[in-house]
This record gives sequence, structure tokens and C-alpha cells, in this order.
Amino acid sequence: MLNSVVIMGRLTFEPELRSTVEGKAVMNFTIACDRQYQGAGQERKADFIDCTVWGKTAEFIKRYFHKGSMIAVEGSLNTENYVDNDGNNRKSVKVTVKEVSFCGSKSSAVNPSFAPPDENTEFEEIED
Repeated sequence: MLNSVVIMGRLTFEPELRSTVEGKAVMNFTIACDRQYQGAGQERKADFIDCTVWGKTAEFIKRYFHKGSMIAVEGSLNTENYVDNDGNNRKSVKVTVKEVSFCGSKSSAVNPSFAPPDENTEFEEIED
């Protein structure tokens, strides 16, 4: 079976790194991804995709990405069924991220503390 998702868009809020009880890093974030199609006379619409990432990849995102940063993610689509507080059956759909990539940065006026790395920047190997 094949379950592969690739999405590119902007982070909708500042990434927040958390840890599980066992000490494993985890992060939830949302990517705003513009739709390809725009109807005549309509504003461009975006989809807001929920993502979860674990381990060193979550730490990497926290270190190098900020609200408004353009990011590309690759992972798998996962669904969960649950019952909400009112007893209604619900479904949650999110991307479990395996890899991330830089795609440029938004104007420095939006996020003055973010500067993309130059070609001399060295990165440590990321393994989960």
C-alpha cells in the first residue's frame, strides 16, 4: 500500500516543542497551503493542514522555522476516529511528518528573527 503526502505552505503559528512522558520530542503545527484553482472573481483559498512530527525532526523545525516560514513536508496521512465531549463521532485527519525542507523565507518584516541559513551552514544528521 502507498500512503505518501507532500505539502508546501506557510506555518500558521510559532512551532511549540513538547515532550512525552518518556522524554520524546513531539510537535503539532498547521500549514496553510494555497489551492491551485481560483475561480473567476474569487479570492484565492487555502487549506489548513494539521501535522505532527516526532524526535530530531521536531527539534529541527523548532530551531529553524517560525510562524510564516515556508516549509515543505513529506510524510503519511493518518486518520483517527474519536467521540467528542458531546458524544458525537468525529474524525481527525493529519499528516505524520517524516522529512522537512526549506523553501525560502517570508519577508523579514513579518519575522525579523528568522534568517535562512547560508551555503556555509553545517547541519547535523537527523535520525529518529
